[in-house]
Amino acid sequence: MQEAPTSAAPALHTVRSATDTDSLHTTLGVLGGGQLGRMLVHAAQRMGYATVVLDPAPDSPAGQASHNQIVAAYDDQAGWNQLAEACDGLTTEFENVPAAALEYLATRKPVSPPAQAVAKAQDRIEEKRHFSACGVRCAPWLAVQQQADLDAAAALLPGILKTARLGYDGKGQAVCHTADELRQAWDGMGRVACVLEQKLALALECSVIVARGADGQIVNFQPQRNVHHGGILATTYAFAGAVPVALADALVEATRRIAEGLEYVGVLCVEYFVLQDGSWVVNEMAPRPHNSGHYTIDACEHSQFDLQVRTTMNLPLVQPRHHSPSIMLNLLGDAWYLHGERIIPPWEQIQQLPGVQLHLYGKQDVKPGRKMGHVTITAATVDELQDKAAQVAQLLRLPFERLAVA
Repeated sequence: MQEAPTSAAPALHTVRSATDTDSLHTTLGVLGGGQLGRMLVHAAQRMGYATVVLDPAPDSPAGQASHNQIVAAYDDQAGWNQLAEACDGLTTEFENVPAAALEYLATRKPVSPPAQAVAKAQDRIEEKRHFSACGVRCAPWLAVQQQADLDAAAALLPGILKTARLGYDGKGQAVCHTADELRQAWDGMGRVACVLEQKLALALECSVIVARGADGQIVNFQPQRNVHHGGILATTYAFAGAVPVALADALVEATRRIAEGLEYVGVLCVEYFVLQDGSWVVNEMAPRPHNSGHYTIDACEHSQFDLQVRTTMNLPLVQPRHHSPSIMLNLLGDAWYLHGERIIPPWEQIQQLPGVQLHLYGKQDVKPGRKMGHVTITAATVDELQDKAAQVAQLLRLPFERLAVA
C-alpha cells in the first residue's frame, strides 16, 4: 500500500517549466505523487501527454518527473480546482485519496477510477461485502465496530484484526490468538472500526491485475505469485508455472467479476490467498496499479501504467503480451544500510548482469522498511531467470526463495 498522505498549503509548483506548447498537448492529471504516480507520468509522457500531479510534498517522486505539480493537501478544494483546470483526464495513484475529491473532480473532468469504487476499497467492511456480492469467497470474517462485537468475533480466533480504513504494508494489523489479545489489540487501535479475519493455513499468495475501459472491455495480465516479508511485498514471480494454470484461470475470472460489479474503469489489482488444501480466498483489492505489477514495464508489451493511461484517456485496450519470464525484487531502505551505517548499494555490479533493470523512485529520505525502488530481472528461461535473481538478491542483501517449477 501507499504511505499515508501529509498536508501542505496549496500552491502551484512548477517542477518542469511549462511553456506555451503545453496548450498543444492533452494533459493527464494525477492525484498523488508517489512512485506509482512517477511511473504513470513516465508512461503518459512516452505516449505524448503532458502531466500534472497534485501532492502535498514539493519533492514528490511523481512531481520530480511531471511537467507540473500542484502542491496542495488532498482534501483542499482549491487544489482540486487547480487540477481540474490544468488537465483533460484524471486518475489517482493511491487508494487513500479522499473519495470526495474524485467525486468532485468528476463533475469537472473525466475521472477514473470512479469515486464509489475507491470508497469501497478504502473500507475493508464494504470491500468484503462487495466480494461476497460478486460470489468471490473471503476468509471467514466479522466486523468489529463496538464492544459487543468482540464476543462474537472471538469465535473466529486465531485471527488477524485489521483496521477497516488506512491500513497498508502490514500496518494497522495484529495477530490475535485469545479473546484477551483481541481486546488488547482493538484497544491499541483506538477502538476504530475493524475486521477480524480467521487465520488460515496459506500455501501461497497471488495477485491479478486487470484493466477495464468505460465501454466495459476488460484485459488482464497473467496472475503473479508474491512473497511477503514483514507484511511488505519482497518478490514477485511472473512466469509460466509460477501459478498453476487452472488456478490462474479461476483467479482471473473472479477478478473480472469484482471489476464488473464495481462498474470499474481503470487498472485494478486483487490479491488472493491460496490455502494448503488447494482452495483460495480473496484478500483485498487496490484501485490502481500495484507493486506486484511493476515487472510489466520491462517484461510486457504494455505495462500496467500504459493501461492506466489508456483507461483514463479513453483509448483502446489491448490484451498485454508477456514476452519474457520475469522476477521483481522490491528495494526497501534497508539496502542502504550495513551494520547500522549508510552505504551506497552496489548498483554497478547488478547492472553488469544482462536482463537486470534498476528502478529508483527519487525518494530523498531513506528509511528502513520504506519502498525506495525495485529491480526487474528477465531471462529466456526460468532456470536462468532464478539464477540471475539469486545473484542480484545476494548482492543487495535481499530475501529470495527459488521456486520449484514443474
